Amino acid sequence: MSGIVTGDAVVLGLQPARLPSRALALFIDLFVVWAAYLLISIGLALATASLDEAAAMALSIVSFVLVLVGAPIAVETLSHGRSLGKLACGLRVVRDDGGPIRFRHALMRGAMGVVEILMTFGAIACVASLVSERGRRIGDVFAGTLVVRERVASAPSKAVPPPPPWLVGRFAGLDLSAVPDALWLEIRQYLTRMMQLDPAIGRQLAERLADELVARTGTPPPPGVPAAAFLAGVVAERQARDARRVFAPGSGAGSGSVRGPVPGPVLGPVPGIVPGIVHSPVPGAAPSPAASPPAAAPGPTPGPAAPPATGFAPPA
Repeated sequence: MSGIVTGDAVVLGLQPARLPSRALALFIDLFVVWAAYLLISIGLALATASLDEAAAMALSIVSFVLVLVGAPIAVETLSHGRSLGKLACGLRVVRDDGGPIRFRHALMRGAMGVVEILMTFGAIACVASLVSERGRRIGDVFAGTLVVRERVASAPSKAVPPPPPWLVGRFAGLDLSAVPDALWLEIRQYLTRMMQLDPAIGRQLAERLADELVARTGTPPPPGVPAAAFLAGVVAERQARDARRVFAPGSGAGSGSVRGPVPGPVLGPVPGIVPGIVHSPVPGAAPSPAASPPAAAPGPTPGPAAPPATGFAPPA
């Protein structure tokens, strides 16, 4: 694993990509780009046969820049670091802090790639990747990026701790449609690792995540509720909604879904009772044993269940 640590002192479990996988992804990307460039060059040569030599040369330079330089930059920007070769090899370009790249990162990588990949046939990029501890080339160093592996053997995921009992059902009316998946992932990672963080750093991280969640939902937490408990309650509400949506009657999800009425116990005819006629009780007659249900034996009175240890303290 890499030693990537965010500004909130959270260690990211990212595995940097090494030279063999990066070389294979680069070969696929260059093959696709050069094939597209050759097809476009042939089409331009046929379309500009009547133009003079200067105009044809200008068009060839423009097509070279747009296809071999601009196209990879646009693909990495729009796909957030996943080109065709990286997608095939299970790689992705991320920032040094683990976040998705933007246009300026892809632009710097593409500009440096002209020198260290296209002009030197990848020699400078290979040497830089071998020398770098995390397999970065010069374009990654200047852009502040890192190529990581996405398809790795995943360890068993930790369960999110349940919310405090006094917060169950408090966020049933919260609108969670505007919360992105990236924020849900950050909140889940914090909740599973909050007992391992320094208390002061963990409190700051919880407050930052709670502020982002409030900005997305537009609803502040209840007064006196800690940020960590607020995050746990909202995550539990989302999990409950997902469970209701998946296992709702008639959805057909899961092998345990039941369709139609649930069959009850089959009862035979009661002697002395004619179907379709309402029988009034006879004065002074003892009730029939079949008509009176058996008395339930008194059992021990259940006491209050002990709340699970979650590390959240109720509000004062």
